[in-house]
Amino acid sequence: MGNLSGTMRVAVIGGGPGGLYFAALAARRNPAWEITVWERNAPDDTFGFGVVFSDETLESIEVGDAEIFAELAGRFVRWDDIDVHYRQTPESPPSLTTSGGHRFAAVSRVGLLALLHKRCADLGVRLRFESQAPPAAELMAANDLVVAADGVHSASRAAFAETFRPSLDTRRCKYIWLGSDRAFESFTFDVRPTPHGVVQLHGYPYDAGGSTVIVEMREEVWSALGLTDATAIERCAELFADRLAGHRLHGNNSKWIGFTTVRCERWSHENLVLIGDAAHTAHFSIGSGTKLAMQDAAALVEKLGTAGDVADALGEYEVERRPVVLSTQRAAQASLEWFEDLGHYLDQEPPQFAFNLLTRSRRITYDNLRLRDPGYVSEVDDWFAAHEVARGATPGPAVRRPPMFQPYTLAGLELRNRVVVSAMDMYSADDGVPGDFHLVHLGSKALGGAGLVMTEMVCVSPEGRITPGCAGLYDDEQTVAWKRIVDFVHGRSEARIGVQLGHAGRKGSTKLMWEGIDDPLPEGNWPLVAPSPLPYKESSQTPRELSVADLDAVRADFARSARRARECGFDLLELHCAHGYLLSSFISPLTNHRTDHYGGSLEGRLRFPLEVLAAVRAEWTGPLSVRLSATDWHPDGLTPEESVAVARAFAAAGVDAIDVSTGQVVHDEKPAFGRSFQTPFADRIRHALAADFPAVTVIAVGAISSYDDVNSIILAGRADLCALGRTHLYDPQWTLHAAIEQDYPMPWPKQFAAGARKPPTGRG
Repeated sequence: MGNLSGTMRVAVIGGGPGGLYFAALAARRNPAWEITVWERNAPDDTFGFGVVFSDETLESIEVGDAEIFAELAGRFVRWDDIDVHYRQTPESPPSLTTSGGHRFAAVSRVGLLALLHKRCADLGVRLRFESQAPPAAELMAANDLVVAADGVHSASRAAFAETFRPSLDTRRCKYIWLGSDRAFESFTFDVRPTPHGVVQLHGYPYDAGGSTVIVEMREEVWSALGLTDATAIERCAELFADRLAGHRLHGNNSKWIGFTTVRCERWSHENLVLIGDAAHTAHFSIGSGTKLAMQDAAALVEKLGTAGDVADALGEYEVERRPVVLSTQRAAQASLEWFEDLGHYLDQEPPQFAFNLLTRSRRITYDNLRLRDPGYVSEVDDWFAAHEVARGATPGPAVRRPPMFQPYTLAGLELRNRVVVSAMDMYSADDGVPGDFHLVHLGSKALGGAGLVMTEMVCVSPEGRITPGCAGLYDDEQTVAWKRIVDFVHGRSEARIGVQLGHAGRKGSTKLMWEGIDDPLPEGNWPLVAPSPLPYKESSQTPRELSVADLDAVRADFARSARRARECGFDLLELHCAHGYLLSSFISPLTNHRTDHYGGSLEGRLRFPLEVLAAVRAEWTGPLSVRLSATDWHPDGLTPEESVAVARAFAAAGVDAIDVSTGQVVHDEKPAFGRSFQTPFADRIRHALAADFPAVTVIAVGAISSYDDVNSIILAGRADLCALGRTHLYDPQWTLHAAIEQDYPMPWPKQFAAGARKPPTGRG
């Protein structure tokens, strides 16, 4: 590979903003380099209208090339507001919600390209317009470095697909890029139902006389509306005539397309490197395509200036940029899926809908909006307080509070806030008996301010344990021990306490977590049972398939444990039907291969878990929850539609709450971990159940770690309650501390009252 200390021959494939910006920065930093940009189109051709920049991107441009920044600054149109126009039905009058303080800057794409063309020419870059680049392999042989900035359909990436290993995910919506001679005064969203489904417009100004307009809808809506490339301008102008206010739409080789998310396992091959859309894409709804390409270009130039050779530079470039890109792609994916499922949110009133839209990617949050526009957030808080009282979720009167501190009533059980200490296995019981450890563990969480504290999975039989250290509720000694803990929580705190009942199924008889999670015991194993004789992993014990008589016995075990839970005085009971344990393994097609009426169709796979639910309900009259895995994170597992059907079946069977988790069903799962990564599943289930089961509480769980996330999830209507696990292991008083941080006057236990303020900082 080339040495970076002398003259370099560099070829850039693609003359979009990313490729041109790389060429300009590289030429400015390395005047001796011979840099050629190959662009198949004419210099005046462009296939877009405007480009939006964030403050962060502008700052990086200013650092990278002050002349480019100065030229751009003189062309920018700037604005602060996001306007959300929304109708719940085709007949509804439009509502308008405005949120300020967002600080956008935009420029026309034509103007940006012209500026970069001039800058490159001034710096000695060879610009070869209307010239198809030679094949990447040919350029690699003739140059020290080849930068492939040739877009989403990159021929360079395709030529070395075995190395880059790309995945291309084309989604379910159709969209089209258009322009308008109306210059919007804000970033404008217009969401409106039609008789065929919901359509939306995204619009933003790019100069004093024009705006970018993107119209998007699900493919089935697009088809039902009879839209075509030829009629797009006319039909979109009709759909959004009031928003255009007499102004025109125009195209620029505009076509209806589906968005393709590009991901590559590698970004470089020998002396060829991918940047921008050639390496990765992120949905346009978070305005990231040009930004990512230009940031890639700047990072690549920086690494070429500090590394010893091309190979090192390309490796360091990818190490630096990949985490940033992955984070952006996660946010973009959340935004993309939100717009795909837009029709699910038409049950929301305008204030909540607008907040939901603004926070859809999880990049913008409750606290972030409060900093940008405190008046807007106060208005939404007031609306939420009144709304929750009106629907009976919060006892009156309506009082403005951070959303997480709005009280909540779950099937008659009053919780002082929306925070749940999630069920977490502690593996510290003695023959199933919880001891002092459990008293301190659960007692400290109750004293820490959460509204509801959940036990770990409490097993209904000795053979239903995961490990020898798992707690049970199948004998008198265990019942007495649990009652001691319940009495402490009730007597010493304002928290409520719930018990989670479960059976390990094929995931039982394993070592304690810290000795080897899911590994079988070296000795003393007990026989396992499951719907089908399938081991959890290769080294696991093969379970015995449950007979009808076995099913009767397991059903009776759950009923007896439910009776004991009632005797203990628990406030809520949760049935564990997630994470590949026994009841979960009946539901998933990956783990249930039965051919009798307890297998096969989803209805058959649900039969036994619902029978257990009925047996539990016969013994338990209080609030009843079920924890579900809403996806198996496996292509052959539960589909999104099936997970909603599972939730609907449990709601119809009488559960009061659904605790939405995911995965852990099969060992070869591939979960998409990330912040609040399971919340979209709770969101989907909550809105799917809203019409028929409005009283069913939905609990979100999974990598929720900040009070800002909890407030955002609750206020957006993605869940009614949030369960946090590891966060409470880090800080048992997490809820009390969250109240202090938000200046919310939450009562502390009187023994702790002296500490109910932020500790002083600094010296003196």
